[in-house]
Formats: sequence, C-alpha cells, structure tokens
Amino acid sequence: MSKFTGTGVALVTPFKTDGSIDWQGLEALIHHVIMGKVEFVVSMGTTGEAATLSEAERFSIIDFTVKTVNGKIPVVAGFGGNNTQALKESIGRYHFKGVDAILSASPYYNKPTQEGIYHHYMAIDSISPLPIILYNVPGRTSSNIEANTTLRIAKDAKHVIAIKEASGNFVQCMRIIQGADPDFLVVSGDDIFTMPMIAFGMRGVISVVANYAANDFSEMVRCGIKGDFITAQSLHYKLLDFMELIFKEGNPGGIKSALKHGGICGDSLRLPLWKVSDELDNKIQLAVAEINN
Repeated sequence: MSKFTGTGVALVTPFKTDGSIDWQGLEALIHHVIMGKVEFVVSMGTTGEAATLSEAERFSIIDFTVKTVNGKIPVVAGFGGNNTQALKESIGRYHFKGVDAILSASPYYNKPTQEGIYHHYMAIDSISPLPIILYNVPGRTSSNIEANTTLRIAKDAKHVIAIKEASGNFVQCMRIIQGADPDFLVVSGDDIFTMPMIAFGMRGVISVVANYAANDFSEMVRCGIKGDFITAQSLHYKLLDFMELIFKEGNPGGIKSALKHGGICGDSLRLPLWKVSDELDNKIQLAVAEINN
C-alpha cells in the first residue's frame, strides 16, 4: 500500500502578529498532527500560504518540517506555478533531503488548455527527483485537469504517482479511478466529500480540517478505506458542522481560527488574506469545544 494512502495534512504556516514565521507554532502543529495519527504531512500547499512566502521562506519551512517530523511520517513538499520554466528552476534550486514527494498544482490564472497542462506536467516530470502528486483544484486555478488528461499524464510520466482531486466533480473522479492502473493513487482534496469519495474508490485525502481534528478525521478515513462505513459515517457527521464552518470565509482563515481556539498556534495571516469575522470566529470556538467533548 502507498505511503500516501490515508490522511495527509496540508499544514498551515503559523505567523506572528508582525507577519514573521512562528516557528514554535509550526513545531507545535506538526507534533499535534503526528499525535493525531495522520499518515503524512504536506508543507507549502495552498493552506500553507505559499503564495505569500518568498522562495527562501518556503525552502526554510520545508527544511524545518522535515527536521521536526524526524522520519516519523512522510513529508510532501508543494511546488507549483504557472510559469513552467521558472518552476523547473525552483525545483532545481532545492535539495529535497528528507522529502518523499512533490505536490504540484495545475497552472493558475493563465488558463492553459488540456494540451498545455499535459506538457507542463511532462516538463516537471522530466526534471523531478521525486514522485509527483498532481493537484487539480479548478476553483482556484480556473482550469480543470480533465479525466483523460490525468490518465494520459499518469501513463506517460515516469514520476507521477497520484492526483489530489478537488474538482468536486464526482463523475470525473470516478473516471480517473476506473481508467487508471491500480497503483495510481487518487486522493480527495475536499474534506467534506472525503467519506463518499472513499466509498467509490479514493484511498485518502490531503486535508485542511485535520490540522486541528487530526485524530477524528484520520480515523474516519482509515475506517472508510477498510470498509467500516458505520464508524466512518459517525465520525463524518461528528465533524460536519466544523467542516462547513472552517471554509465559510475561505482557507486558511477558518482553520487558523480553530487552531487558535485549540491553543496550538495563532490565527495571523499574510495579506491579502485576512482573519475570519468575529461572528464566524465565535462559531468556530463553539465547534472546537464541541469536538473536544
């Protein structure tokens, strides 16, 4: 079974109120999710606010994550972009010591065609030192990786082993699972859809909610994968209100609010991102208390 089966956590990047990186908060978060029995962590994804960090900061955060994890679970590093050549150069500048795979989101903003997406990933594959997990999130990128394109990349690329699917298109996800080789991993990129997605063949998730609710969420996923849907369903509904609240005003503002109320790290973000409203913050505080009961 793949080391990326189960629950991976898309780690937030804790900041101090002055905008500097809160290394103590990041250390506490990593220990929290490991104690929560997640299967792996993802550093420098969307949830980690990679877009507001310099390359030097991103590299330092990945290094710190690898050091703190200390081999207990796999570490995935996010490397994405809409300039293929620049992305190749960035990958070439990093050493990848202690990193197990790369997560790479489909190019955003310039809206490439399916052919462009294919050749972008093949270019990244040609220089990658590690396995690659594709990331399809059209709500953020404005370009969907269609099922046939995913299957084509999976077949032709040497390093592509999986896709994080966050399109919300269940039929598209089913077509990938149906058409891919059995060892190609399809994982959810939507926390709230994870349990039903596992029911039709996904084998895990890269989660936002598990930054806080690591124990319950990872157990839900494990139960679903082994076919214990009674327990998985119970945990899903335990977390349902929390999951809805976390994304109500965008990510990662909601999950940082939960982490603040859970005493793990603060809720500061870097502009243009902003904290959740006081009203939502209060609701999340109540939801955190309810989860802990």
